[in-house]
Order: sequence, then C-alpha cells, then structure tokens
Amino acid sequence: MSDYLERTDGGHSFTGSDVNIFRAAVMASGLRLYAKTGMKPNRAYTPTAMMRAASEITGRKFQARAYMAAAVALDDWINAAKNAPRVQS
Repeated sequence: MSDYLERTDGGHSFTGSDVNIFRAAVMASGLRLYAKTGMKPNRAYTPTAMMRAASEITGRKFQARAYMAAAVALDDWINAAKNAPRVQS
C-alpha cells in the first residue's frame, strides 16, 4: 500500500498512515472544541471516546479531563508523524 497525502485542485486524498494523521487532527480539534465550549463535535465524539482515541494514537495515558493536554499531545504526534522519513515503494 502506498503511503502519501495527495493534494489536487479537488481536495486531499489520505492513504496509508496518513489516515491516522487525519484521525489525530480530527480528535485534537474535537478535544479543543469540547474543552473551550463543552460542545461535542457529534454524538459519537463523547469526551471519553475522544480521550480514549488520543491515548490509542499517542500511546500516552491522560488524566480524566485533560482535554487540552491530549490535544497538544496529538499535535506533537502529528508533527512527528509528518516529519518521519517515508519508505518509498
């Protein structure tokens, strides 16, 4: 499977591990929204589910209501993933 982010005039296409980068970006955004406003992005994105996803992605455990800390950790993970060397197939 190829591993890239294709940018075209029509939008973005995420494949391979870039799907995980997108997932992390969505979770970080949802956590920030919830921390600032108390609003859930959608019915499935409960605080518990978002914190569980942040832990799965980053491999770190977070305190129960450390939403902004989890968002920052996800941002750090995203930057590390984007800067990691890619294997060309």
